[in-house]
This record gives sequence, C-alpha cells and structure tokens, in this order.
Amino acid sequence: MSFTRRVALASAALLMVAQPVLAAAPPKPAVHAPAKAAAGSDFVPSPEAIKAHMSFLADDAMEGREAGTRGYDIAANYVAAQYALLGVKPAGDKTAQGGVSYQQHVPLLAFRPADEGVLTLTGADGQTVALKYGEDYLPNAQAQAADVALDAPLVFVGYGVVDPTRGRDDYAGLDVKGKIVVMLTGAPSSIQTEERAHLSNPNTKRGEAAKRGAIGVLTIPTTSGEKRRPFARGLAGMKEWRVIWRNAQDVGAIRAPGAPSLATISLTGAEKLFAGAATPLASVLAEAETPAGAVKGFALPAKAKVVLKTEIEKRESSNVVGVIEGSDPTLKAQTVILSAHLDHIGIKDNAKPGEDRINNGALDNASGIATLLEVARGFKNTKVRPKRSIILLAVTGEEKGLVGSDYFANNPTVKKTDIAADVNLDMPVLLYPFTDVIAFGADRSTVGEAVKHAAGRVGVALSGDPLPEEGLFTRSDHYRFVEQGIPSVFLMTGFQNGGEKAFTTFLKTNYHHPGDDLNQPIDYQAAAKFALVNYEIARELANTPARPVWKKGDFFGAAFAPAGHPSAAK
Repeated sequence: MSFTRRVALASAALLMVAQPVLAAAPPKPAVHAPAKAAAGSDFVPSPEAIKAHMSFLADDAMEGREAGTRGYDIAANYVAAQYALLGVKPAGDKTAQGGVSYQQHVPLLAFRPADEGVLTLTGADGQTVALKYGEDYLPNAQAQAADVALDAPLVFVGYGVVDPTRGRDDYAGLDVKGKIVVMLTGAPSSIQTEERAHLSNPNTKRGEAAKRGAIGVLTIPTTSGEKRRPFARGLAGMKEWRVIWRNAQDVGAIRAPGAPSLATISLTGAEKLFAGAATPLASVLAEAETPAGAVKGFALPAKAKVVLKTEIEKRESSNVVGVIEGSDPTLKAQTVILSAHLDHIGIKDNAKPGEDRINNGALDNASGIATLLEVARGFKNTKVRPKRSIILLAVTGEEKGLVGSDYFANNPTVKKTDIAADVNLDMPVLLYPFTDVIAFGADRSTVGEAVKHAAGRVGVALSGDPLPEEGLFTRSDHYRFVEQGIPSVFLMTGFQNGGEKAFTTFLKTNYHHPGDDLNQPIDYQAAAKFALVNYEIARELANTPARPVWKKGDFFGAAFAPAGHPSAAK
C-alpha cells in the first residue's frame, strides 16, 4: 500500500472514531459494580470506549480482518489513528522523510501445493511402488522453492525428539546425513504438556533433523493422533494458502530450511514405507502409545523419490507499534510489550446463499485490541508515569501461525536486549462477570508474580492453567517472544463464576465462526475490568526495580535464555 493511501485511510479512520471514543453514549445500567481505580492509580477504564473500538473492528466493513487484505489494512490504520489521538508516539518503521511510522511493514509469502506431487518408493529389490495422493500421502507446499525433487534413503527416527533435560535423543546411533527422515507426529505423553507442545512442534523437530544433516522430513501419525485428527481431513485444506514472512531477499523465513517437511503419510501409506522393515509398523505404533514412547529408530529398506510443485505469491501487511516512554532516566531504555493480534480469519468461502459469510472476530481478537487501546489511554492520562517504556503492539498474521509477532520478535523496532517482558492479550471471553484471570506461563518467570500482585490490587484472583493438555503457553503471539528468551505470559479471563461454561460454549458455537460478532451478549463492564487488570500488570512490570527473569531450572528459560542472557535465571 502506498504511503499516500495509508495516510488517507488513517485520516478517515480518525474522523470516523474520534466522536464515539471521546463522547460515548451514557452507560447502560451495570449488572455488577463498574471497575474502579486501584490503590496508587488514577485510571478508571471506560466500558463505552472499549465498546466503540470493538464496534469498529468487528464491523462487517472490516471483512474479517484477514492479514494481507483491505479490511485488515483499514483496521490497522484505525489502531494507528487511535494511537495518534491518544498522543502515543509511533514506534514502527523509519520513514523516507526521516520520521517514524506507527506501522511496521510485514512482507508476507503465501504458498500452497500446485499439484498432487509425486512420492515413489524403491525397495532393496529394485521394485518401485507409487504412493497414492489423498490415500497414502498429502504433499506439503514449499515456501522457498516452487520445484523440489529429492531422491534419498529413508531413516525412521521415532518421534524425532531431542530433549537433553530428560536425557532423550531419538537420533542416537542413527546416520541421517543426506537422507530423508520419517518421524511420528507429537511426542510421548509422559512429557509435561507445555514442554511436550514445544518438542512436538514441527519446527523444533525439523531443526533437530537439519542439525544432523537430514535433507527432508516425512511425518506419520500415531494411532491416537489419527483419531484426534484423521488423515482424510487434510484433503480439504490442500488448496488453502499458508503464510509466512519473507526477509529482505524475499526468501520465506522458514525454520530449518535444509530439512523441509515434504509430505504427511497416512497409516496406510506408512505400511508401505515399513514394508520389509526389521520392526513392523504395528509394534512401533504400540510402543508410541506408552507414556515413555521409547520408540527406537532404524534405517528403512526403501529409498524415496519426492517431487513437489508449489504456487508462491507475495503479500503485504503490517504490525502497528506505539510507545509510551518511561519516566525513569535509566529504566526507560527497557520496554514492556503489550501485544494483541489484530487479524482474524476473513470471509467464509463455503457459505450457503443468504448465510453470514464474515468472520467478524469480536472476541477473537477485537476484544484484545480494544483492551490494548484502553490500557494505552490509561497510561497517557495518568499522573503517575511508568518507569519503563510501554510498547503497544498490534500484530498481523496470528491466525496464519503467529507470523506478525515472529516478524517483530526477529526484527524489533526497539533494541531486543532491552525488551524486558511481553504480556499478550488473545481472545478474552467477555461474556460474564469474571472474578479470576489465567496467565499461561505465569509459573515460569517472575512475570507471574507481577500478574498476581497486580490482579490482587483490583480484587481479581490468578488461577492456574485449567487446560494443561492443550499446551496453550506455546500457542499465541507471546510465544514468539519466549523463543527470543523474553519472559512472557498469555492472559485471558478465568474459569470461575461461570467462566468455564462461557469459554466452552464460545468454543463450540462461535470460535472461528461468523457468530463471533457484536450480537453476542458482550459484558462491557467486564471488558473494562479486564482492561484495568492489564493496566495494573503493565504498571507493575514497568515500575518494579528488578527486571523480569526466568525461574531457575525452567525448561523454556534454559532453552532460550542461557547464562548471559539479560533474562536468564539469577
């Protein structure tokens, strides 16, 4: 988008929203007490301001705010206009005129399979077997090359998990250099859920394969994994675009490019890969279901020839970045990031005639962005300035795989070593008068103590993870900061006082659905209370003399913030 058009859209958004935010309608009678300022603070959040923000961002005119679309760009300019209205300083890209923009350009790369691909096996006897598309395998699109052709021996590496903290190395005794590795999806069930989610991540696994010289990866499901997500379901998504960011050379920023993910193999196809193997597939799958999952790897008898064609195109989007400068001469160099994703999933392409097609994303995540903006208003209007600087970060592409946050975490517009913490706001379910909050990852760093103290000041409890099996600590934008060694938490409303029912009902009925719109019974008093909690958390982190650090012995701290890192355990 041109600079001129960005300015025009920002100006239009500013004119459209200035009146509702500054002169909101009188509040409706509250069903519970409105939020009040905490001790030592003069900030009282406005339910009406939050409603105004959500009303704009979740309007049909935004067309679901999909990253790389016109609707998202309008929403991004709205956020930038609100920053300007509040007097928040821009902290995005430097402009050609020598200034600073509110927007950080995020160059995207979209890719999907161009055809069915080819996957053939050649046994030790020279016999060739062609695997069947949609029955034996599904090809994976390649972001870095439109044409890929590999022909190499196969080595089974079990789960492909390497975990020094548990003394586990599934590659021990195996030679995979120049070969295609075959691995089970997931990780053993005995591993702590958040850590298992990290070790199960395909990027983590491919990284370990690449370190050992593998040239490609084929994945097969476990029997339990096949039940949770049947192979056949993947067929419907073959024409969907995947999106990543691209670097200055227009190359897709995939992890471990030397060992790309080539194809997903079904259990039927896996039988063909394991034909004639020393250990039958049935034995491998049975062992994989045990808690330890001590599956041993071995060379498979066959070689594989893989030919893939990918359709690739460039797209553009942006993060929106503002800064509220700290007041302390020394601490203001450090930044506390408040992040929330601005994008959603766009327009439903398989709607029936007359059916609502727009995925408005009111709670996912217009509510998080509205909270971010209201917290910004609190900091700009307060007489008690924060000591550390506050970065307000609205990111693109969360729904595409945490793309915008990954871009910022790798290309921050502030000094990376000065980022002290990230607090991420994603999908607060504002449908009930919540009494507790959940901060995923709170027990892993001293950020958790700040959350507990801050929430307690406004009478809100900090609860533990009610969904440990989901590994949610690794599944939102804050995790891209964790991967840079930065202590981070992901905050949402808790399960007390009707929260569990509200959350589970929302997931079943409106999550990633056109029903996530403003017709839901949104509790804007609860929204104001959530903004107050986040304001107090940011204030606590900004003013505490000691910089947040990982707790000693924490898995993620050890993995991403080793000794010498500014956030390493003391």
